[in-house]
Amino acid sequence: MKLLGQGLAKWKGPLMSAVLIVITIAAAYLVFAGFIFVFQSHYVYYPEGELIADPANIGLEFESVHFETADGVKLFGWFIPADNARGVILFCHGNAGNISHRLDSIQIFHRLGLDVFIFDYRGYGQSEGSPTEEGTYQDAEAAWQYLIETRQTDPSQIIIFGRSLGGAVASWLAQSHQPGALILESTFTSLPEVAATHYPYLPVRFLLRFQYNTAEYLGRIDCPVLIVHSRDDEIMPFSHGRRLFEIAGEPKELLEIHGTHNEGFITSGKLYEQGLEAFISRYAEPKP
Repeated sequence: MKLLGQGLAKWKGPLMSAVLIVITIAAAYLVFAGFIFVFQSHYVYYPEGELIADPANIGLEFESVHFETADGVKLFGWFIPADNARGVILFCHGNAGNISHRLDSIQIFHRLGLDVFIFDYRGYGQSEGSPTEEGTYQDAEAAWQYLIETRQTDPSQIIIFGRSLGGAVASWLAQSHQPGALILESTFTSLPEVAATHYPYLPVRFLLRFQYNTAEYLGRIDCPVLIVHSRDDEIMPFSHGRRLFEIAGEPKELLEIHGTHNEGFITSGKLYEQGLEAFISRYAEPKP
């Protein structure tokens, strides 16, 4: 018994230290998970208030547009007309910056002979309020209604375009309307799915209050769909684009580009622009 007691005493110190380490790690894990749960909106939205440029900086005429959502939030956007436009792009941008950071895309769509209506979600740029998932959906709906009611645009003339987070917003909008086409670029199947890729050590599917379930919305859409994605995308894995293509109904196309998440459409150059041109020419209904 004396030897047993001495043995227990010998191991008591290291055992207690190991237990304390485990408790400390577990506590830190729970604190970090709690932090993610409470402040997750800061990981989803990265709005910037200041507009750093406008379409005039790239030689394009434009209108500043003020419109309002159903819940009374005042939003801001730009309408950039094209000569003899064959349709209009309703542009739902990603989760960072504001509309002034999308001039490269505006220029591409303008070259393709399309009017562009790009707007900022609530809390971005000159739009009022603070971003939420439901809020971004209402903002897109208000943008659609602006085109339909204020500009008297035929729905068949509208191509809804969404990049990254905007792809989920665009898909949500397209499921309840009948646009001429839908283009999703560098988009995820759902926010929990892509978050699980980046945070495999956290139960993000249970922690996230945001869903942005692009895959679910896409399954209800009845219009031509173009999925654009890069195998080099370091933020949204190519597997998400492939899965969205599988879910989309016919007619559908997949345009594989190259380059990073934020610069792939620029890096791919003619491949990207010609892919858009081919899809739009096939499916966009010409203006009467």
